[in-house]
Amino acid sequence: MIYIIMGVSGCGKSSFGAFLSEKLGWPLHEGDDYHPQENIDKMAGGKPLTDQDRLPWLLRLHEVIQRTRCSGSDALVACSALKRRYRQILLYGPRALISSCPDQEVPPPSPHDIYFLFLHGNYDLIHQRMVARSGHYMKAQLLCSQFDVLEPPLDEENVVSLDISRSIADMAGEVEKHLDGLRSSPVT
Repeated sequence: MIYIIMGVSGCGKSSFGAFLSEKLGWPLHEGDDYHPQENIDKMAGGKPLTDQDRLPWLLRLHEVIQRTRCSGSDALVACSALKRRYRQILLYGPRALISSCPDQEVPPPSPHDIYFLFLHGNYDLIHQRMVARSGHYMKAQLLCSQFDVLEPPLDEENVVSLDISRSIADMAGEVEKHLDGLRSSPVT
């Protein structure tokens, strides 16, 4: 099973991922660690990333997800995955980029072993968190650009929505219930 923890910068992906990793005993692959240095420099300079900037990063994370799936292991991956197309790249890799028509999309994800945990909250709460944190290259002034491009996932994308105004422990409990439900329901 793989849970991809997603949401805008500052929503708590890393903190929640670390907590959930400890609770479940699963490794956490922190998406920020897979960014090319050019992306880090750009964000540290207060410039938002483009789709082209994000592509190598998303493909690296796809490789991590594929290696984990092939090994039969469980894992957590923290990644903003703001757009549906980004989520498709995480799931399908380069196949998500092949399209005979620009409007044609890869079918929605159907793997029963990958779910998105969508951490969502209001702008003011997340901005407050970003201003309070230190040592992160993603500047609070870029939060607006993240909300601008955010395409909240649809139910068909295997998503569990988690409201970040709740405690991390409450959100983790909801994930554990989801996981228990999956384990008790045979996949057909």
